Amino acid sequence: MRYSLESRFRGTIIGAFIGDLASGNKEQPKNWHEIALLGMESLILRSQLNLDDWIQRQQKEFPHLDISDDVSLKAIIATLPVALFYFDNTVKLRENLSQAIAIWDRDLIVRDGTLAVGYAIAQCLTEKLDIKTLIPQTIDFIGETPTALPQTLLKVNNLLLQGAGLERVQGSLSREEKLTKVIAMAFYCFMSTLEDFRLSILRATPLSPATGAITGALSGAYNSLTSIPVSWQMKLSAPNSATSRLSNCKQMIELADALVAVWSGAYDLTPYPLYLQQEGCAMSDKQSTLCVSAAPRVIRLR
Repeated sequence: MRYSLESRFRGTIIGAFIGDLASGNKEQPKNWHEIALLGMESLILRSQLNLDDWIQRQQKEFPHLDISDDVSLKAIIATLPVALFYFDNTVKLRENLSQAIAIWDRDLIVRDGTLAVGYAIAQCLTEKLDIKTLIPQTIDFIGETPTALPQTLLKVNNLLLQGAGLERVQGSLSREEKLTKVIAMAFYCFMSTLEDFRLSILRATPLSPATGAITGALSGAYNSLTSIPVSWQMKLSAPNSATSRLSNCKQMIELADALVAVWSGAYDLTPYPLYLQQEGCAMSDKQSTLCVSAAPRVIRLR
């Protein structure tokens, strides 16, 4: 593999956070990233998507979560752990992403955007991404829908094939509905600078925080954590970050690694944080730790 699966998982989560952070957004910039981390905890402990458990964790942390306009698009970020956990099975990927996004937003554009981003991340993780076919395949994955997102993505695909610049693409999408445009521009920023995480983020973040976050997730999945400048990662370190207890680089990496371990079927949760608890019992307690050793995909709790 070009990059390890662990590095791609890390890159997806941290890339999304940095994309939001780099936009300079100061109004509720972190809630959706926090919810994504809570979702990772739930997936790690339950070994599958458990909506009731995830909702309970969310309501405890964010009892008055606001969902509106650009903020609602960030619900896509909350579903990133689901995209990571089910990346190797497109049927389960579509089913679980659809269930997860319905927790927060039933807007069809947000649903379609979630499916589009999830599918693109899966293509990155399986190393099957082909820039010429990604958008047509993504449209097929979305399926029949009354939204304009597939047509807008197809327009972006044609502009990419023509080598269109950022300003031209923005002008071509100027009449598109706002949520649709944000998702489409994130795909453009990612695909037009496919091998350069830094440049993708610098082009995306002036557009909107949601565009930056989605672009960061896509580019992080494709280019892995190694592509993210260390100086940017340092902004997420606990001493320099104003984020909450969950959202710092070290803890995001620990959660991403634990998620890979549970996905693979070869795992030991002892090294992971004490705040990973199930029914009040710390998973680091040796008596409650489940240790399994097997080749990847041989043993997997789903």
